[in-house]
Amino acid sequence: MKTMLSAILLATMACTAQAQVQKPPAYDAELAKSLGGNDNGMRKYVFVVLRTGPNKVPAGQERTEMFAGHMANIQRLANDRKLAYAGPLDGVDGARGIFIFAVESIDEAKALVATDPVIIKGEMVAEYHTHFGSAGLMMVNQIHSQISKPAAK
Repeated sequence: MKTMLSAILLATMACTAQAQVQKPPAYDAELAKSLGGNDNGMRKYVFVVLRTGPNKVPAGQERTEMFAGHMANIQRLANDRKLAYAGPLDGVDGARGIFIFAVESIDEAKALVATDPVIIKGEMVAEYHTHFGSAGLMMVNQIHSQISKPAAK
């Protein structure tokens, strides 16, 4: 009886553990295609490091407007699905931020970066690298909008 109860208990534990292990979602060819992914779910990007530039814009209205324009430009490029990801860096060795563009070439990324007020004013300069990574990165902006609380008005 004790052996039978032990076997039942072990079988129950095994079934419970197996039920808790979830299978990965099935491959979704349409989703991969919509994100620009290849058969392995990968795509080409251009990775940009923004570094401190030669012209520090002093504190005041011009600097405030420049950074407001920088943020608006980031939002525009994200809305156009050209910018997959952007964010600040720690400032070490002049590294101030990154952009990851969903474009085919460095020249395309340069044209997009040239629209940014921090580049136009010389507050920052850009360094460009090609990158091959997960097409899933294209979902970051959509997911972020779902987890970011709207600003109070």
